[in-house]
Amino acid sequence: MVCSHLSELETELIEAGFAETFRGQAWSDNCREWVYFDVVLDVGALSERLVFGPTVKVHENNDPRSGLEIGFVCGQCHDGIMGRTEGSKRYK
Repeated sequence: MVCSHLSELETELIEAGFAETFRGQAWSDNCREWVYFDVVLDVGALSERLVFGPTVKVHENNDPRSGLEIGFVCGQCHDGIMGRTEGSKRYK
């Protein structure tokens, strides 16, 4: 499980049945546990609804060579929850 700052979102996504596509240290030693889901995360709506603490920021990667993703990263714990940048399945 990811840190307590992101665990509510992780639990919701799992309970909603979204497929987990990766879990682990994503791309650098500065990442602890990142979880990727096969869904587009509506980061605006989720930020308002879940009211993350100040350590959680939106992360977006638009580089097609390294992988398109958008989600949330905890700057304190170095965990992340990522989704796709496009697709029909959306979560808010």
